[in-house]
Amino acid sequence: MANLTSVINVNVPTDVKNEANKLFNNLGLNMSTAINMFLKRAIFERGLPFEVKEYNPTPNKELLEALKEGDQIIKDIKNGKRKPYDSPEELFANLDKE
Repeated sequence: MANLTSVINVNVPTDVKNEANKLFNNLGLNMSTAINMFLKRAIFERGLPFEVKEYNPTPNKELLEALKEGDQIIKDIKNGKRKPYDSPEELFANLDKE
């Protein structure tokens, strides 16, 4: 039985192709071999051979605390517990008085 092959044309940005070629050459591979390895691994895994997920960064503890503090400041201003300032200069002038 003959070993049949097929051609796949893939459009990628030139810089991505060049970087991938450099990487694969350093690994002793060419583009065709690397793509074949990817496809065979995907078949073996019955899916992509790496995790694919939506980018949705989780804020760290400090950011969550700052957001909570900001929400409290807004509530305090609305409830008359804090004085709002129209400019940074006004805020700093008031701080200098204290």
